[in-house]
Amino acid sequence: MSETRVAIVTGGSRGIGRAVATTLASQGVAVVVGYAGRTDAATEVVEEITAAGGRAVAVAGDIADETAVGALFDRAEKEFGGVDVVVNAAGRMVLSTVADLNLDDLDAMHRTNIRGAFVVAREAARRLRDGGSIVLFSTSVVGLQFPTYAGYTASKGAIEAMTLILARELRGRNITVNTVAPGPTATDLFLDGKDEATIEHLAKQPPLERLGEPQDIANVVAFLGSEAGHWVNGQIIRTNGGIA
Repeated sequence: MSETRVAIVTGGSRGIGRAVATTLASQGVAVVVGYAGRTDAATEVVEEITAAGGRAVAVAGDIADETAVGALFDRAEKEFGGVDVVVNAAGRMVLSTVADLNLDDLDAMHRTNIRGAFVVAREAARRLRDGGSIVLFSTSVVGLQFPTYAGYTASKGAIEAMTLILARELRGRNITVNTVAPGPTATDLFLDGKDEATIEHLAKQPPLERLGEPQDIANVVAFLGSEAGHWVNGQIIRTNGGIA
């Protein structure tokens, strides 16, 4: 393994992914910021990292497109020499009751959240350097089972199902695979469409009596991707302040 560790963070331009990218960079990790559409936001993340003395590049691409994901890894290898940590923070969420969910929205969520995560995990399994780490994302709503989240949690439950299987398939390479499942976290994705009363209600659910912050989640991801967290493997980490 090279002296500089290298991470790919998909969904790295906003929210939790952005916090993960900047946190890893602050720990000396070179970061490839994967993003889907917001070039301006991705550029801001890279500028923030480089201004602080870190190393980062931004690469656009659809995580459900295996060619685009291959190009993401190609860029990481070209710029920094290899890949040690892969964090798939990209995701899509549409809320609706089962009765009213538009099936086009269901297909779009599953394309990003299941196929996309699988494509990223597959490329990571093929190309990650020995001793590395893969961190996927689920949601604590898989356990909380809030109404209107059925389509979204169905897509995230698939990620939980594959986590330990992939960890076992990578036996012999000293690579860990874990899934972080945040609870209610103050991101644009979570806050969009919710009124103040709903947000306040959710914030009071955990014993710690607040919403999570992106940095709370990023700290856990950074631990799982580090040598200090390497004995944690094949696990679903409910990162939610004790809500469930």
